[in-house]
Amino acid sequence: MTQPTLEEIVLAEPRGFCAGVDRAIDIVEHALQKFGAPVYVRHEIVHNTYVVEDLKQRGAIFIEDLNDVPAGATLVFSAHGVPKSVEQEAERRGFRVFDATCPLVTKVHVEVAKLHKEGYEFIMIGHKGHPEVEGTMGQLLEGIYLVEDVEDVQRVTPKQTERLAVVTQTTLSVDDAAHITDAVIARFPNIRKPKQQDICYATQNRQDAVKVLSPQVDLVIVVGSPTSSNSNRLRDVAQRYGAESYMVDNAQELQPEWFEGKTRVGLTAGASAPDVLVQQVIDRIRALGAVSVRTLEGVQETIKFPLPKGLK
Repeated sequence: MTQPTLEEIVLAEPRGFCAGVDRAIDIVEHALQKFGAPVYVRHEIVHNTYVVEDLKQRGAIFIEDLNDVPAGATLVFSAHGVPKSVEQEAERRGFRVFDATCPLVTKVHVEVAKLHKEGYEFIMIGHKGHPEVEGTMGQLLEGIYLVEDVEDVQRVTPKQTERLAVVTQTTLSVDDAAHITDAVIARFPNIRKPKQQDICYATQNRQDAVKVLSPQVDLVIVVGSPTSSNSNRLRDVAQRYGAESYMVDNAQELQPEWFEGKTRVGLTAGASAPDVLVQQVIDRIRALGAVSVRTLEGVQETIKFPLPKGLK
């Protein structure tokens, strides 16, 4: 019996850049054009190796500590958002600041600040150590408790339960977040839920597309960097929906043995992965034998976020 041969690449739709990532990269590029190099960026502007290296070549300097930023410099906050203490320190030190925080993350920050004034405490569902989580939890000095899984929900001890609200990192697995939220509601039945879920449209759409893609293919390749939360979740979703799945930062990381005995390969990309990387991966899979490429039907995204004042 002959071994099946690689025939087709099937592209998930939508995939790749979202509006928040587009805006964040635009902010750094516009700041470089307007004020010249160097422009300092707190944390990787988005979690993608290619994007960060490209901006470094153009004069962006990525730092974690504001002590590394000289007086009078231009500073950009990354798309993930920053704690209040970082905003205040940047203001105190007189940097020219542009905030590239995704507006959908800012929406969560605004909600936390508003409810905090009304006496609320918060349960936050998210990944410990992720900069978005640090930024959202850092909107308050106290009264916000992180849970990463259902077990954490059983252990968490807010000071009071009359005024309690739940917020979520925007890039989680939709299914996992729903599962953890159910556990939070079971333990704290009166907890206030967001009017609209905090998980963003791009995370939801890309995961939904992978759920459609995975049963139709033998293998799913996700283009994304190891630090990218939403890219990691796409691989998790593919595996959960029955496909073998690998995440790669670039085409060089593809292993020929993954494709042995496979006929159809699915391909998607995290919200911080540029299309140039997807094209290089397509070229590499074609070189391994794939003949055709087709795109599944999916949601057409038209959202665009404006640049901040001072950069338009």
